Amino acid sequence: MIKLEQILEILKKDNNFREISAAGEYYFNWDKEVVFEQLSYDSRQTTADTLFFAKGLNFKKEYLTKLSAPFYVSEFDYEMSIPAIIVTDVKRAMALIAAAFFDYPQEKLKILALTGTKGKTTSAYFGKAILDEMNGGKTALLSTAQTTLDGHNYFKSELTTPESLDLLEMMAKAVENGMSHLVMEVSSQAYKTERVYGLTFDVGVFLNIFPDHIGPVEHPTLEDYFYCKRQLLRNSRYFVANHEMKHFGIIQEELLARAIPHVFYGEGSENVITASSGLHFVTDGAVSGEFDIRLLGRFNQENALATALATQALGASPAQIRRGLQNAIVPGRMELLTASNGAHIYIDYAHNGVSLENLVQVVERHHTGRLLMVLGSTGNKGESRRQDFGQVIEHHPRLEVILTTDDANYEDPQNIADEIASQVSRKLEFERDRALAIAKAIKATKNSDDAVIIPGKGADQFQLLNGKREPYIGDRKAAEQAL
Repeated sequence: MIKLEQILEILKKDNNFREISAAGEYYFNWDKEVVFEQLSYDSRQTTADTLFFAKGLNFKKEYLTKLSAPFYVSEFDYEMSIPAIIVTDVKRAMALIAAAFFDYPQEKLKILALTGTKGKTTSAYFGKAILDEMNGGKTALLSTAQTTLDGHNYFKSELTTPESLDLLEMMAKAVENGMSHLVMEVSSQAYKTERVYGLTFDVGVFLNIFPDHIGPVEHPTLEDYFYCKRQLLRNSRYFVANHEMKHFGIIQEELLARAIPHVFYGEGSENVITASSGLHFVTDGAVSGEFDIRLLGRFNQENALATALATQALGASPAQIRRGLQNAIVPGRMELLTASNGAHIYIDYAHNGVSLENLVQVVERHHTGRLLMVLGSTGNKGESRRQDFGQVIEHHPRLEVILTTDDANYEDPQNIADEIASQVSRKLEFERDRALAIAKAIKATKNSDDAVIIPGKGADQFQLLNGKREPYIGDRKAAEQAL
């Protein structure tokens, strides 16, 4: 429940209130005792006591004619009979009003927030596993792969970082469920679209930065992408950053200028991986000793080190960190299946050029025979990935590639495949049906020297086609059926 009087105070404090209007007339002494029992940004989900937020580039005035709500918040006066609270920024208004409506749940949780071009989900699961060792399983999780608000029941999120109204409601449910900690991924879009406006995180982690999500509907430039990701630094009480990341100097300068307590990891810092082999690695620094994780690859070990430093700042002991990393299972990340002939099938969420390059390098080192890969790329976003994927294929001549569908959305998968293939000097096969493409690749293996790499979808059990999530059995299920 929240009163109109509270809402106006919140907006005025944020310099985000303009006026209240109804039918084109402005009011200064509205009944401030009006009470709202519900918040919504979906015009189909309103009642007589709902405060409605008119947001989005595609919002239409006609949506307001179907409202049951007594008030709406908007950047525009649509001159309706329904009174409007006019603001300068409706998304910021929604974030702050939602926080108050749900009684500031973020202040009742210790929050670990992760950003980076790659590794966020893996690190989130590492973080949850460690914190669960510390607090007896009272860690909520908001990730690209799965979300849990009670530590037991998991569901798939629509967005990496939910809209502020949904995010605050999820935090409130986590508190209600007895959770003491929350691990969440914070995307660059979360800051660009004000989904986390007003939130301060206990520990923030910046894993890496590479060109990605550059396109008409995401970020116009790398500078904009990097700027949005850096907002996590400005909204964290303690910060962990990768010393090896590109543009590290900017991160370091901002941390020092703002006097934010921090720690660095990676070559050139005080926290480094001194030795590694397979699933085992050794570190030196604030978190030192021997560790094991269930994922291959140096990049996964680096994610583990970053998460160890972050959870240590939240109170985790060396023993809890060690047990958590050893027990952490990350769905859709380097999942391994073995065929009856001994060939290995690797299923991984790698969905940009850097992640794919790292994945291929790891698998190449462990297999001397045929190296097959089933690969697609998303439609209507991240268009630059297609060139990056093609270059990875070109630089690894051992790869035998079957191009296929991967969340093509409104684009033709064949056209996306052609863009990838245009970067490659050898012929690539195309199979539109992803499950069939996976079956073909697995059938082509002969022995334990061979491997099949299936990147992109991870644990997702849908295909985004024509703006809708269509059911898909999932890469693991498709591989298991083929086996």
